[in-house]
Amino acid sequence: MDLPFPLVEEPDADALEKGRLLFAGETEFLKGVVAMNGLPYPDRMEVCFAGRSNVGKSSLINALTGRKGLARASNTPGRTQEINFFTAGDIYVVDLPGYGFANAPVAVVEKWQRLLKQYLSGRQTLRRVFVLIDARHGAKAVDEEIMTLLDKSAVTFQVVMTKIDKVKKGALDEALAKTRKALSKHPAAYPELIMTSSEKGEGIPTLRAIIAGIDA
Repeated sequence: MDLPFPLVEEPDADALEKGRLLFAGETEFLKGVVAMNGLPYPDRMEVCFAGRSNVGKSSLINALTGRKGLARASNTPGRTQEINFFTAGDIYVVDLPGYGFANAPVAVVEKWQRLLKQYLSGRQTLRRVFVLIDARHGAKAVDEEIMTLLDKSAVTFQVVMTKIDKVKKGALDEALAKTRKALSKHPAAYPELIMTSSEKGEGIPTLRAIIAGIDA
């Protein structure tokens, strides 16, 4: 029997090259947004990245774009309070504030959540959200909260497993099973999983190709 939410297959050479070219040019930080009226004009497709604090989101965006310091990783979970927009070729790459942080004041958390919901529900050019899941742990309750929000917003999301180099095969299989079980409850979930390691570069060309192929 086929597994639900199988691992994505290796893209063909043409798709890989299209992905490489998309991120081969200049990738620049455009702006950080703290309110909906600050969003850039929706004149191009955008994809965004969401994940718990410390899931490796900044490292993944840096690996994806080939710019080591583009997205700033923080040692303080929840420090990034803005929706950060980057230009890559003719698309926007969007870095959402990390969720699941413990040290931020309640009022701050509520403000971030409101902005997140408004953005996810009202951005017509948003084509896909990549939800990052730490391969050492699998999907957690806080991840399911963002998945439920995406279901309600009718925004397709695809899970990217991060830090696969940090976990042994048995533990990785457990994390995958846990994640697949969680995804089975979410109608907005894209039916393939992506495996990545920002440190080793694993899965990065595949992710580039997937992004380049959206709406192709």
